[in-house]
Amino acid sequence: MPAIFKNLTFWVLSSICLGIAIGHFFPEVGISLKVIGTWFIDLVKLFIAPIIFLTIVLGFVGMDDLKKVGKVGLKALIYFEVVTTFALIIGIIVAYVIQPGRGLIPPVESASNDVASYAEKAKEGVDWMAFFAHNITIQVLVLSIVVGILLSKYQGRQKHRIVGVLQKTAHFVFLALKWLMYLSPLGALGGMAFTIGKYGLASLLPLAELMITVYTTMAIFIFLVLRQILKYYQIDIMKFLKIIKEELLIVLGTSSSEAALPNLMQKLELMGCHKSVVGLVVPSGYSFNLDGTTIYLSMATIFLAQVYNVSLDFGQMLTVIGVLMVTSKGAAGVTGSGFVVLASTLSALGTIPIEGLALLLGVDRFMSEARAITNFIGNGVATIFISKMEGSFIPNDEYEIASTQKAA
Repeated sequence: MPAIFKNLTFWVLSSICLGIAIGHFFPEVGISLKVIGTWFIDLVKLFIAPIIFLTIVLGFVGMDDLKKVGKVGLKALIYFEVVTTFALIIGIIVAYVIQPGRGLIPPVESASNDVASYAEKAKEGVDWMAFFAHNITIQVLVLSIVVGILLSKYQGRQKHRIVGVLQKTAHFVFLALKWLMYLSPLGALGGMAFTIGKYGLASLLPLAELMITVYTTMAIFIFLVLRQILKYYQIDIMKFLKIIKEELLIVLGTSSSEAALPNLMQKLELMGCHKSVVGLVVPSGYSFNLDGTTIYLSMATIFLAQVYNVSLDFGQMLTVIGVLMVTSKGAAGVTGSGFVVLASTLSALGTIPIEGLALLLGVDRFMSEARAITNFIGNGVATIFISKMEGSFIPNDEYEIASTQKAA
């Protein structure tokens, strides 16, 4: 059998192409395949909580200085805020330069039921209590930190036995995850077939300029901002992307960065990041380091302002930046998060009609891939950067990512 047929990347990419074909030529069949993509993502989600728990607890047990945990957490939060602010500003600048909303005809009719529901949720604002109460990732993160600290300080004779059990459990969990990933082509097939079948390639044409602008901006952010962040520690982002190429295709096919989260954590460890850093940065990043989502929200706001010929003054632009800096952090914990946060921003401005969201409903699914991939890469870069900053990165020759060029 040729080697290419044993390559998971080949099968995932082939499944994405097949999903596009099925969705385009047999839309009803494509829509019916949604259950496969949803089923795969749900299976992967079962692994997220135990992997976070085991990674953090075992990471804490292996740390000599627990004070570093607090430092890592604080540095991560500062990093998230600085980088997402850069993402926000880049999105606004590119949208102003390219003006993808110029000349488009705004919706004539009143808001659809979908838009009305998002507008209603926006009135409630972001419920931070609900965000923390219903965000399982954050809950597991907190529980893991507490258990990790207690176990690291425990000096009883049972400690080694407990740690041994946790290590064996981690081994079997990651082994099961490895086998599950062989089903990832089916997940990618179902997700892509549903997207094309439901919305159709023709739906992209009216807003093609906006989509191209969004994807271009995400690429600029990845290969300019994130590349420079890694370059500071002489790390080649292209080598990093090559290592996670299979996970990127899974995210592309399923439109969900969660579908590859467990694999990302495992690969970051194999690259050399310390367990405790991976366990802290990656899960918290999925709630607070949403680079792709931030770029999209900023661009969508400017796009709708251009559609309605609304000229935003400096004060209003500061309002856009201020609102998105806060609300985008809670986007991961809200159903229909992107539209709820966007509706909240438009409501805060009071000058751009919320009805404009109807323009984005049809193409949002196609842009979700760009958001998910950017969020995914951003969290990987954050983990490597903070590991390097903390001196907790031990290079693995098999996953070499150091650049041959010296940092400037």
